[in-house]
Amino acid sequence: MLNDIEPEERILYDDGPYPRGRIGFVCVANAGLTEGEMMRMAPPGLGLSFTHMPMRTECTVESLAGMEADLDATLAAFLPGRRDIDVLCYNCTAGSFVIGEEKIATKIGAHPSGAKPTTLLSGVNAAFDALGVRSIALGTAYTADINALERRYFEEAGIGIAALTGMGLMTDVEMNRVSPAYLRDFAISLDRPEADAIFLSCGALRSLEVVEEVEAATGKPMICSNQASFWHCLRLAGIDDRIAGFGQLLRNV
Repeated sequence: MLNDIEPEERILYDDGPYPRGRIGFVCVANAGLTEGEMMRMAPPGLGLSFTHMPMRTECTVESLAGMEADLDATLAAFLPGRRDIDVLCYNCTAGSFVIGEEKIATKIGAHPSGAKPTTLLSGVNAAFDALGVRSIALGTAYTADINALERRYFEEAGIGIAALTGMGLMTDVEMNRVSPAYLRDFAISLDRPEADAIFLSCGALRSLEVVEEVEAATGKPMICSNQASFWHCLRLAGIDDRIAGFGQLLRNV
C-alpha cells in the first residue's frame, strides 16, 4: 500500500510560475483584444489573468454605466481565494470615466485579494504625467455623447484638447475590425502643433499596432488605451522593464 506524504517538508515549493508577479485585468466581455495585446507586451516571468464584465452589445453611455452593477459579482467570481495578484485593473477607457475611477478603484480595493486597484484611464493619466503631456490630439471609437464626456473629463483634469474626432462606432466588433492602416492615418491626421501627444482612446481598437509608425511620422508620443494600461500596471507591480516596439512610453519611461 502506498502511503500519503505526511511531512510537509517533503514537498518542495518555489516562487511559482510567475516569479515577477501577476497582473489581473477586468475586461469588457465584447472587447476582443485585451488578452492578445497584453500578452504581446508582457516580459518573461510575469503572469496575466483576465476576467470579463457583462455589457450590452452597443457601446452607449447607458450600457457603460450599467457595468457598475456587475462589478462586485465579477470580482467575487474572479478572485474567490487568490492572494497572488499584485495589480488589478478595470480595463475599459470609457467605462472608467462614465462610472468614475474612484468608485471603481474603491470596489476593487475592498476585495480581500490585496491587489493594488487601478483603471485603464488611471494608466492614461499616469502616462500623460510621465511624458509631460498637457495637451492632446484625441481620437476615439465613440459617438458624440461619449466624446463630450471624455473631453470634459480631460479638461477638468487640466489636459487641453487640441483636436477631437470620434469614429461613431457602436459595437466592439466594428471597433476590432478597423484596420491598422486606417488607424495610422487617422492618428496622424489628428496632430496639431499645440498637441504634446496623440491619444487614441478605446481598448477595442488595434492602435497598438501603429504606435511606432505614428510616432515616427509626427515626432510625438502616441498613447493608446491598452498600451498605457499595461505600462501603468507594470510600474505599479514594481516592474521597470523597458520594452521596445510599442512606442516611447514603454521604451523610455
